Formats: sequence, structure tokens, C-alpha cells
Amino acid sequence: MSAIRLLVLGAVRQHGRAHGYQVRGDLEYWGAHEWSNAKPGSIYHALKQMAKQGLLREHETAPSTAGGPPRTEYEITEVGAEEYFRLLRDALTSYDQKTDVKSAAIGFMLDLPRAEAVSLLEERIRGIQAWRSAVMAHYVPEEGPEQLGHIGEIMNLWIHTADGEAEWTRGLIARIDGGAYTFAGEGEPFVGVLGEGEDNPYATGERHPGDVR
Repeated sequence: MSAIRLLVLGAVRQHGRAHGYQVRGDLEYWGAHEWSNAKPGSIYHALKQMAKQGLLREHETAPSTAGGPPRTEYEITEVGAEEYFRLLRDALTSYDQKTDVKSAAIGFMLDLPRAEAVSLLEERIRGIQAWRSAVMAHYVPEEGPEQLGHIGEIMNLWIHTADGEAEWTRGLIARIDGGAYTFAGEGEPFVGVLGEGEDNPYATGERHPGDVR
């Protein structure tokens, strides 16, 4: 799974309607340009591609008063919302996801009901345990990595990573069960996007042609 699809769909959904520069600003505001492939070119490409696929609906707005070209705003479609939640659920449960996909999923987990988020995270732990067991069919941690030469160090890393992820996930579940955060259906949802005209303190570059505030 590519994190960019989940990130862009989630950002557009939070806005209702958003143009490319807003989506780019939100992803930079979340730090996604540091921990994912959410670079300007990939963001604009994803918007256009998902519009062609029917996941986003395009709206062309009037040119700016400064004489700039019209900009395109995007709105998530019903099919796009279904794809968004499919990606989100898959990213929360699958242990083999890359760090950027996992980070995006945690960033959007509040869009789910609390009980469902906990259930998905518990499924994630079961996946971690199954993967760990598969590694241990070839590697016995108690005997040390030297048993397999330097390749054993790789498997040792895998085991420690799996244990750390499982421990972290259990902690997250405990915090959610303890009432942390506001999930879907519990009140005013958390919206971590920049408002129209709001300065982005983490902006990294120039605007894309056709995108104006």
C-alpha cells in the first residue's frame, strides 16, 4: 500500500473540499513530508489520478483576483470514502506495513468508532505474534544470533522489532480503552488541517502553478 493515497484522501475528507496547495500544506503540517513520500509532485499526481479513478470529484473555481489561473478543488466521492476506510483499516491491522503507512493510519484512526479501532489494533497484535512465531521457526532467541552467523543478527532485529511494536500497540489500546481521544460518533471530531489563508509553519517550498490561497 502507498501511504500517499491514504494521506491525500484523508486530508481532502477533513476539508470537505480542498485544492492541491491546501492538501500539500496539511501534509507538511503533519510532518508527512519527513516520514513518507508525500512530496509536492506525488501529492498533485495522486490528486489527479484519484480524480480519474472516481475517488475524488474535481471542481474548477474562478481565477484569482491577482490574475492567476483557475485552481482545481477536490471533494471525496462515496467511492473515495469507501477506499479511504478500506486503506485505513488495512493499515491499522497489517504488521508488514511500512512506517509511513502505519503513521498515516494512526493519524486518521479517530475517524473510526472507538471499539472498531481497538478491535483492529488487537488484530494487529495477533498478526505480529503470528509473524514472530514464523521467524522463530528458524531462529531461537535464547541461543543468541551467533547460531546463524551474521544473518542471525537480522532475525534478532526482527524479533526485537516485533516485540517493541506489540508492546507499543498494547499501550495504545490501553490508552484508548481508558478514554483517550475523541473517536467517530463521540462528539466534535478532531480536524488537524490548516484553515484557508492560515500560514503553514512547516512549508518547504513554492506553490504549485494554479494553486492560490
